[in-house]
Amino acid sequence: MRDEGNENAFARPLSFVRHLQRDCAKEQVRLSMGLCMAAPFQGVKRAMTERTGGENSVFIEENAPRDGIQNESTPFTLDERVALVNALSACGFPRIQIGSFVNPDRVPQMAHTEELFHRIEHYPGVTYSALVLNEKGLERALACRMEHISVFVSASESHSRKNSNCSVDESLRRCRGLVDKAKSHGMKVQAGVMNAFGCRFEGMVPPERVTGILETFQECQVDEINLADTAGLANPKQIQALISRVRGVCDLPLSLHLHDTYGFALANVYAAWSLGISRFDACCGGLGGCPFIPGAAGNVATEDVVHLFESMGIPMGVSLVQVGKIVLDLEKKLGRLLPGRYARSLCCS
Repeated sequence: MRDEGNENAFARPLSFVRHLQRDCAKEQVRLSMGLCMAAPFQGVKRAMTERTGGENSVFIEENAPRDGIQNESTPFTLDERVALVNALSACGFPRIQIGSFVNPDRVPQMAHTEELFHRIEHYPGVTYSALVLNEKGLERALACRMEHISVFVSASESHSRKNSNCSVDESLRRCRGLVDKAKSHGMKVQAGVMNAFGCRFEGMVPPERVTGILETFQECQVDEINLADTAGLANPKQIQALISRVRGVCDLPLSLHLHDTYGFALANVYAAWSLGISRFDACCGGLGGCPFIPGAAGNVATEDVVHLFESMGIPMGVSLVQVGKIVLDLEKKLGRLLPGRYARSLCCS
């Protein structure tokens, strides 16, 4: 693929990373509150020490290679997907969701995830995860010897049938089997609830339905749970209310997956963090969207989440400059501006 006669950055994995390193070595990012200066690529080094713990740290799982591109009409080649994951690995993220083991006829961008897993550079200290929806997908993940997977059940009957071709109860039953098998093979499992804060098709989702699913996950001894605002309908008050309900029935590590349909996603991140939640999914540039939910916007933008917390003095271990440059290359690839805000400041600085 070419852009004004130049080879697209994502088609050149090694040269792309070197290009970022050269540019980032010349730049420093002044955070908006002037609290500190983030030297380029220190985030990769910091990640090895800070991201593993500390009550003030924030954990981000980067979802751009999966949720970010799955709904894009512009095809991403396997070489481009490999380059994207490698570039993100160099940013300092503790975990990256590289793809999903799903039917490529339904989600073409997710084809060849096995080959992707084997071709990426596996950075020390970075966990590479994937989404699994059924038994066949789990078999594919096991064949790759992946160490971490995510499984999800929708709290919406309508969305469950569109997304998984089955009812919520059937999806939960299948999920129990997937978790049991994955755990028996030594995998770490994150289990999540889609549409936990509301459904585009059904409206409000009863919180007891969400907590009931989470109680089943806890019985299955999953390693962590996730609440997903799949349609991007939640507001900060809803976020805090459901977190409080969930803490009453489940004591597992909790993360949030927030879409930005109404522009509330970053406010929702802060609302959750104010209650002690420190684990979030995000996508570079605000990419993303569910193929089975009309009008669903992308995820909260990674660079905006990182900037929010670092501007408040919260350590992230992620290079803002490098993430911003990846966003700019994604915009070139897709031929449009992405909704994330922080990358705009790189263009103007």
